[in-house]
Amino acid sequence: MTGEQINADFSRRVVCDTAEMEWRSSPAAGVWRKRLELSGPVEAGRVTSLVRFDAGAGFPAHGHPGGEEILVLEGIFSDETGDYPRGSYMLNPEGFRHAPHSEEGCVLLVKLRQFPGAARREVRIDTLSAAWRETGIAGSSQLVLHEDESNGEQISLYRMAPGCEVPEHPHPGGEELFVLEGGLEDQYGRYEAGCWGRNPAGSHHWAKSEAGCLVYAKLGHLT
Repeated sequence: MTGEQINADFSRRVVCDTAEMEWRSSPAAGVWRKRLELSGPVEAGRVTSLVRFDAGAGFPAHGHPGGEEILVLEGIFSDETGDYPRGSYMLNPEGFRHAPHSEEGCVLLVKLRQFPGAARREVRIDTLSAAWRETGIAGSSQLVLHEDESNGEQISLYRMAPGCEVPEHPHPGGEELFVLEGGLEDQYGRYEAGCWGRNPAGSHHWAKSEAGCLVYAKLGHLT
């Protein structure tokens, strides 16, 4: 590894309140980021970040070794494949190339070098109009964004209605959460909108939401 490493020990639990973090400049003018985890070279490693494009900002064309994952949190994100408003979700496999930009500005959750394999399919989902399914837990529903049965990886959005409680459950392959709306708590703490957390492989917890919440969750990818 070279350069600064951020939350690079995947065997440890970590929580970041992104509301308390400062935006830092990226190599592209008008593009800012809050890095939540970085493992490897500073500009070419495995990384999870919040990324903000000022109006009119963009990156020159570049490829994505190891793939790319994007969830649009605010504004409209654009590249050669289209314009993606708030709620858009994308998975771009290894070999994907584009020149991202935003005319009006946007904020994204971005994960790089975590979707390797040129044979993987591209994913495009409008999470604001897609069909959700019940989880079997009262007050909880799920929108599956990506699922790979071969390695147990699953990426989803979860909704919890006010007062919803999820019983104690294990995460043999680890868990990563980002609270998009509302608030969530477990035996380790309380997490408001903007909180990002990662629990290692073999962890377990219960969860509940007094006022309701919307959460991004990635499971099974930390083995």
